[in-house]
This record gives sequence, structure tokens and C-alpha cells, in this order.
Amino acid sequence: MSGLRACLLSGGASRRMGTDKALLPHPAGGTWLEFSLARLAALPLPITLLSHHRAHHDLALPLRDGQGQPITVLEEPPPREGPLLALERLMARHPGQGLLLCPVDMPWLEAATLEALLAAAAVQAAPGAAAIHLAHDGRRLQPLLGVYPAHPGRRERLGAFTAAGGRRLQDWLAGEVVVPVALPAAGLRNANTPDDATGLWP
Repeated sequence: MSGLRACLLSGGASRRMGTDKALLPHPAGGTWLEFSLARLAALPLPITLLSHHRAHHDLALPLRDGQGQPITVLEEPPPREGPLLALERLMARHPGQGLLLCPVDMPWLEAATLEALLAAAAVQAAPGAAAIHLAHDGRRLQPLLGVYPAHPGRRERLGAFTAAGGRRLQDWLAGEVVVPVALPAAGLRNANTPDDATGLWP
């Protein structure tokens, strides 16, 4: 890999939450989006935010222009059909890099968890065959939190999969080399509904 980059996915419709999750207030201050960007900014990596929501761009741009890691804000074009297409676009934008993929709806995520995931992914065999390292909470993989090396062969396979109509991230991953990385389950919880977010309301 020529380098590592943190990529935050924040383009979901938040239908089950009933409101834009990224803009919910976080007990640590600011919004879930700002919390997530702050966690990623604690790492020595450039950051890319992928979202089509103008409000997300408006929050990220002042952070981009401030101190800390540089932030690239990308407009997610249509069709917007889930995280697999988003990953394909990120790989096309940042070919050859290792992409630390992170969702905006893990509001308990800690920087130490991200550091442990990166440390596990740093142990690679031949660079051209680098595996995908995915967070594992002790019960299941969490494929939206992982390190995805954007090598040419992988990008080609992903492009062929989506061109054939594939949209499920888990289905595409079945054909890739995946290494589970055991991480503390508490920080890997997704908050998709108001009940999931209990304890995060001000």
C-alpha cells in the first residue's frame, strides 16, 4: 500500500432513526459526525468524508480548514445504493491506498479501537495480496469498520461485481481474503434506531 487513509461513510438515509443520524447531538459535544471525524483525526492519517448531505459538508469544511489531519470532502453521486458502491467510489478516488473504512453510526467508537485495527492490518504478506482486515465483535464481523487495500485486482473485482448488479457488501466479501480482528464489542455497536441510541441523548 502506498499509504493509509481514513474514510468516513455518512451518506445513509437514516430511515430507521427517523432523522439524520450524523446530525444527532453526541454527549461528547457536537454531532455524531463531528465525533466520528474527531476520532479519525486522532490518527496520523488523511481523512475523506463521503456524503451527499450538504449539512455534512458544511460541518466538515471548517474542520478541514482547521488544524489536524487534512479532510477531503466528497459529494456522493447517484445512484446511492449502499456502502458497497460507496466503497467502490472511494477505491477509485484513492487507488493503491489502504482505506480505513468507518461508518458515522458507531457513536461509541474509541480511538484505541481504531489503532488496534490498524496495527493488525499493518502485518501483511506480499503487498499485492494484502487481505481485508475487518472488525469482529466476538459474535460477527462488522464490515463497515475495516481496512480495505485498494489494489488494482481488488478494484477490478469490485467493479465487475457491482456492474453485474451486486450491492451486498457481505456477498462481495465472500470472494475476498478477509482477516477478522477481535476488538472490544462495546465500541462497535451500531445505532440505527432511537432504541439503539439509548444513553446517547442529551
